[in-house]
Amino acid sequence: MSFPCYPEHKESGFERLGLVPIDWDLHSLKRSVEGCVNGIWGEEADGENDLAVIRVADFQRSKLRIGTKKLTYRSITDKEKEARKLRVGDLLIEKSGGGDKTLVGCVVLFEHDFGAVSSNFVARMRPLPNFDSNFLCYAFDSLYKGRVNYPSIKQTTGIQNLDSESYLQERFCFPSLTEQTQIAHFLDHETAKIDTLIHEQKRLIELLKEKRQAVISHAVTKGLNPDVPMKDSGVEWLGDVPAHWQISKLSHYANLLTGFPFPSSSFSQDDSDVRLLRGANVGVSILKWEDTVYWDLNKDDSLSKYEMSEDQIVIGMDRPWIGGGLRIARVTKKDMPCLLLQRVAAITATEFLDDNYLFNILQSAAFKTYVEPDLTGVSIPHLSPEQILGFTVPIPPTQEQILIFNHINEQIERNGDLLDQAKVSTRLLEERRAALISAAVTGKIDVRSWQPPVDVSAFDEEMHQAGMKVTA
Repeated sequence: MSFPCYPEHKESGFERLGLVPIDWDLHSLKRSVEGCVNGIWGEEADGENDLAVIRVADFQRSKLRIGTKKLTYRSITDKEKEARKLRVGDLLIEKSGGGDKTLVGCVVLFEHDFGAVSSNFVARMRPLPNFDSNFLCYAFDSLYKGRVNYPSIKQTTGIQNLDSESYLQERFCFPSLTEQTQIAHFLDHETAKIDTLIHEQKRLIELLKEKRQAVISHAVTKGLNPDVPMKDSGVEWLGDVPAHWQISKLSHYANLLTGFPFPSSSFSQDDSDVRLLRGANVGVSILKWEDTVYWDLNKDDSLSKYEMSEDQIVIGMDRPWIGGGLRIARVTKKDMPCLLLQRVAAITATEFLDDNYLFNILQSAAFKTYVEPDLTGVSIPHLSPEQILGFTVPIPPTQEQILIFNHINEQIERNGDLLDQAKVSTRLLEERRAALISAAVTGKIDVRSWQPPVDVSAFDEEMHQAGMKVTA
């Protein structure tokens, strides 16, 4: 869909804004809001002075709104809430938090009528008269996506802190209140349609992942021949298995090596040294090297058995599951050389167990069901070497193990293309959404004459089926 442009423009004086409509104002963000009122954490809920305290965890970043499913209630005195109580139309800005891949400074809109204040990591910005709160929310989102807040961020021991006073000095372009409201209505409608498509693509991705797990779990527990005689395995998570399969402890078919306790005080930051394979580097099916430490390896170190080989199976023993998957991966040629550090285990199959088949067993959802209840530790669940070697696994004949792996690999490759396409589509839709917001709030498109379609029944039905709320 294409939109007309404004007939006349002027130079904004800022590269990030470029040309703006001639009758739009240019001034600092500070002139659009009352400023930042810092939040409060309060005391334990007492049943008398309790209010919802909006945390960063309640931010629905994709929708620029507040989620209400897991609200936290705290005791806030009348004096404390007097200047902080939220009302419909307030903007909330994240002042502390963020992470390596997420900048602090996200802004969301508060649209609820229940009593609430913001937490101590969140500040309230109340729009001034002649400013539409929804338009401002989109404007702040455009600035956030463009990293305009980055120069105002200060880092302290891993936590980002936003200098809101500095950030609000940034300049932006503002149309009249009537036009702000029109732009906000336009974006509500158009982003809702894009959000529906993004929702569908993400659902497709989840279904493809579920299918991948189903293929793996069925193949490694039931085999490939639906007509083969079955027997009771005696193991709850396995159920019936082909009658000719063996059921055994992993210790009978594999060896385990736990990592060496390299002292952290001697870690190297020199990337010409050998990488240390830590638990932080073990993801789901892949090794990650964003956070890497090294070891200055000498010939006299006697650490050869901790040097990983290509295709070696490694498992993270602390917090073994993330995002629903086991932190297990295989060492590739590009991961080498690397040395195994403690809290990571390397599993090597014997001649009667194909390592590809073993890797698929350890990735299966059925296997997770078996292992998860036996994790030890409270604050940091972990697997012990004894637990790993005590795993009960199905052992088909070696040649059948290879056939099962080949079948799984073919199915995964077939679904992999669809998965990649869905991920690309999601990314492009998200980029389209961000670009549309930026174009509308900076006057690159003229939506003054835009009207929502008269017949929205088909769109409403599409939104309903996708499980999303109609916002326009």
